[in-house]
Amino acid sequence: MTIIADRMTAEIEGDFVVFLIGMRINRWWKPWRWLPVGMAMGRMLAELGRTPAMGLLHARSYLGLPDVMVVQYWRSFADLHAYAHASSLEHRPAWTAFNRVVGSNGDVGIWHETFLVTAGQYESLYNNMPPFGLGIAGGLVTARGRRSSAKGRLGVEAADQSSSAL
Repeated sequence: MTIIADRMTAEIEGDFVVFLIGMRINRWWKPWRWLPVGMAMGRMLAELGRTPAMGLLHARSYLGLPDVMVVQYWRSFADLHAYAHASSLEHRPAWTAFNRVVGSNGDVGIWHETFLVTAGQYESLYNNMPPFGLGIAGGLVTARGRRSSAKGRLGVEAADQSSSAL
């Protein structure tokens, strides 16, 4: 990947969703329990990568045993929800299999967190980095002018000035 030797920030049009999903290997000596969970996530990400119309904008996996996490950026919660509940796609059968084989036996932990992000209610900074995270899901622009500070990127500088005049 090409390193961009400049201060950059991400921009994305409209609302979007940040979805964090992961698993925790609680009993590493039982790979027949946790390996299928990890493999299912790989199949889901491959499926979503082949079909951008399903709404996944970008995903990146992080491995820090015993935890595995995937950060996902989605166009909308409706897209994420539709994927999770479509019986003809990879997620629903994987979820059914997890509940049948692992359930709440303690071998493998799973979790997710969903964040609905309103247009303009985010900020980011990347310096000496290849395109990353939201910068891949949306796009990158130079962090100059109003984009040179976190307050500027969030559009709160003007609000600060007007409230001090009161």
